[in-house]
Amino acid sequence: MRLPFSLFVGLRYTRAKRRNHFISFISLISMIGIALGVMVLITVMSVMNGFERELRDRILGMAPHVLVQGLGTPIEDWQALEQKVKEHPEVIGASPYVQTESMFRFQGRERFGMVQGVLPNKIGEVSIVKDNMLTGSFDEIKPGEYNIILGASIARSLGLNLGDKVSLLILKETRVSMAGLSMRAKRFTVTGIFETRSEADKSLAFIHMDDAAQLLRQEGVTALQLKTNNVMNVYDINYQVSELLNHQYFVTDWTRQHETLFNAIDMEKKIMFILLTFIIAVAAFNIVTSLVMLVTEKQADIAILRTLGASPGSILRIFMTSGIINGLIGTLAGVILGVLLALNLPDIVNWVETAFGISVFPQDVYFVNFLPTELIVDDVIKIGLSAFAISILATLYPSWKASKTQPAEALRYE
Repeated sequence: MRLPFSLFVGLRYTRAKRRNHFISFISLISMIGIALGVMVLITVMSVMNGFERELRDRILGMAPHVLVQGLGTPIEDWQALEQKVKEHPEVIGASPYVQTESMFRFQGRERFGMVQGVLPNKIGEVSIVKDNMLTGSFDEIKPGEYNIILGASIARSLGLNLGDKVSLLILKETRVSMAGLSMRAKRFTVTGIFETRSEADKSLAFIHMDDAAQLLRQEGVTALQLKTNNVMNVYDINYQVSELLNHQYFVTDWTRQHETLFNAIDMEKKIMFILLTFIIAVAAFNIVTSLVMLVTEKQADIAILRTLGASPGSILRIFMTSGIINGLIGTLAGVILGVLLALNLPDIVNWVETAFGISVFPQDVYFVNFLPTELIVDDVIKIGLSAFAISILATLYPSWKASKTQPAEALRYE
């Protein structure tokens, strides 16, 4: 198959040995630089996607996607409300709860937190807590037995273990008298400890909903928490559920509390992409350098081609082809290396920790104690296209200068 003239000559220039080996060295450096930039950018974006996934799964695994509350009063017939909201196709789980602020007291130590009265057979529909039990079981919290499930951080700070008795002081029942402040207290038996590696471990405990209602002397439930199919589309679901309930309840969603966090993560990803793209841009300057030197070396060749009838546009395309090949090779190599590194990075980090006896992410320090990665195809495509586009831009000026070469001037000293 016959290649177009400009492409044929450009490929010959790319493969030919240089009289000046420094040009070949600069071309090699440009390809390596682009490959390294693309590889690092893919890896970093994959790690940030992994951390975002872990935060989303851990935080939103504990937080209700959508929350339905009464307008200033508890919800009495929550079963009917549950049936109504489940008519929405995006709602896949619902669980009622009774919630109050409280203080935990054990052997002179105290800790503030939130207590949720839940139904053990319903909480699994909306929360990951049942899948993250360190010890004990959620099935142990039964009405009238006053058992409690604690977050791991609360249990550690108070020195609590299974079977210990912890006093639960209800802040809502605080009374002021001449003797000072007094709060209603009830002793609970610790029958389980959960750890989700989220803020819930530090501030949340679970008891049976009937026990909570009795402690608070409350009829009905505080709210109905919902789980949805699409956690990132809760704004629309929120509005639709409110419409379904004829706006008779206050409906909110997780974005009211956690939107700032996820917006910050998204902004960090964008800033990181922009900053690391500069690495590729710096590598692309080497393409400019190598092409300028190649144009200088090929002045006589350009003059002869022009004399034989080659147009300035043909000369432009010849040198653009040479530079684009370097950029394409560097981009493809970077994409391949980046994908391989992103897919195997957790195993590499585990090997380093085992081989050198170190802990890169100590569990008692970091929220996520391993290096998560999530390779997204759209990110890989976006990074590859951006790198290739930068490479094309880098060829424009040297190729334009080559197309402006005057044959007589170039052959004057030949």
